[in-house]
Amino acid sequence: MNFRRIFVFYRIPIAIGLMALGFLIGFKVSHGWWIAWIPFLVSILMIVAYFLVGPMTLIQGYMESGDMEGAQKLLGLVKFPNLLYKPIRSSYYMLQSNFSTMGNDYEKAEEQIRKGLETGTEKEYEGTAYLQLGAIAQKKGNTKEAYEHLRKAVKIGLPDKDNEATAYLQLSSICIQRRDFRNAKIYFNKAKSCKPTNAQVVEQLKEMAKYIARIPG
Repeated sequence: MNFRRIFVFYRIPIAIGLMALGFLIGFKVSHGWWIAWIPFLVSILMIVAYFLVGPMTLIQGYMESGDMEGAQKLLGLVKFPNLLYKPIRSSYYMLQSNFSTMGNDYEKAEEQIRKGLETGTEKEYEGTAYLQLGAIAQKKGNTKEAYEHLRKAVKIGLPDKDNEATAYLQLSSICIQRRDFRNAKIYFNKAKSCKPTNAQVVEQLKEMAKYIARIPG
């Protein structure tokens, strides 16, 4: 892992060193240009990887270890996000939006999610992006926009039952605010049928159940 981190963090200096080695071999070794193409090729590939991939290959390790600060610093090392390979660029913006949401910077989070969607988010993450947009709109008090985003999220599809249950619970909550009790119950039952396992979602489901039980009809 340490070697991999050094390799990722110092791609450009290593690439320059390999390029210099190639020239050294070419000029100093008899018929050296036949060998020099190897360090040249490796250095070019490393430079391409620096711009197309960046340090994003290390992000999963930080996230799995719970080092959110380290993950955020790693994202900060990406200097040219628009040059990242499309799926990686989309992941970059989605992760940035998560950190912005954690910092209650909803405007920036929304902007980053939309950039991720414009990039061409993979379908399995597109629903999650709209779920996040819905949650942000709800926190900003824009229930109409939140409702539209959440409905789009469940229509596109979400990666797991916990996220699906979360979307339906938020839709149910919006319907309650609108006094649309019929649809509130429908969405609540859909959330319940998801059988979520996440402790936080399960607790939200229990709290919503108490409220739904008091609704007449």
